[in-house]
Amino acid sequence: MSSVVEWFSDPMQYAFMRRALVEVVVMGSVTGVIGTYVVLRGLSFIGDALSHAIFPGIVAAFLLGHSIFWGALIFGLLTSFAIGVVSTSQRVKEDTAIGVFFAGAFALGIVLISSSHNFTRDLASFLFGNVLGVTHQDIVLSLVVGAGVLVAIALFYKELLIASFDRVAAQAMGIRVFWMDMLLLLLITLTIIVSLRAVGNILVLAMLVTPAAAARQLTDRLPVMMLLSAAIGCLSGIIGLFVSFHEDVAGGTIVLVATVTFMLVWLFSPQHGLVMTRLLRRRLADALQAESTVLYESAQLHPPRQ
Repeated sequence: MSSVVEWFSDPMQYAFMRRALVEVVVMGSVTGVIGTYVVLRGLSFIGDALSHAIFPGIVAAFLLGHSIFWGALIFGLLTSFAIGVVSTSQRVKEDTAIGVFFAGAFALGIVLISSSHNFTRDLASFLFGNVLGVTHQDIVLSLVVGAGVLVAIALFYKELLIASFDRVAAQAMGIRVFWMDMLLLLLITLTIIVSLRAVGNILVLAMLVTPAAAARQLTDRLPVMMLLSAAIGCLSGIIGLFVSFHEDVAGGTIVLVATVTFMLVWLFSPQHGLVMTRLLRRRLADALQAESTVLYESAQLHPPRQ
């Protein structure tokens, strides 16, 4: 028992671990909440597209010596708006628009990298994550942006809910569906930016999808799903962080923990888990068979009178 406590407590003597712990908790909470919309609306592809679309903004800001936050935000907003506007055309579907701008933006990032001879490991950390390298400024920015995302979801909860699941009713109620879509894309973009330091540009989609997908197996209520998803995201971040520290491996451990959690929930969820569902079916089949046997034996003992 003491060794388990020491496994968690010993790393806390380092300031960089305390900063990293705050960062993964913020990331897990925000990605868990906004990830419920990503999963329920089937927006995994657009989440992947936005995570790659901000890449040229990161590269450009890095090469110019400016804050990568603003570079990523500008490119994320431009891509989100472009996808939203182009997908309103009857001849261009949303997934087509996503594919066009996702590929174009990522290609631009590759061109920017290839044109520079100053590509360093600092930029690579935003691709693969460097949770142990977060600074005080990173934490402040994550807290401000993360709080803004959660407040926006709380303020527009009803509008986002109706626009997500019944667009006709939303329009009839006077809700501007297009701008709700734009708001959701903006919130996803900000969430991706918050998660860059922890898991990197490449793995951020997993934190948007995996905790929410696990929570989806446990409940059908959206508020409960948001809370469970945030809890799974935080727990995955914390355990993955300590594994990363002790085993001296990359922050991808956070995503691996989230994936393992999803598989366990998928297998053993009380209502929808594969194992539990099969056990329930087997018990039901055994009960029906037993009842049939009793009825058969009763019929044999008490045959109907002629």
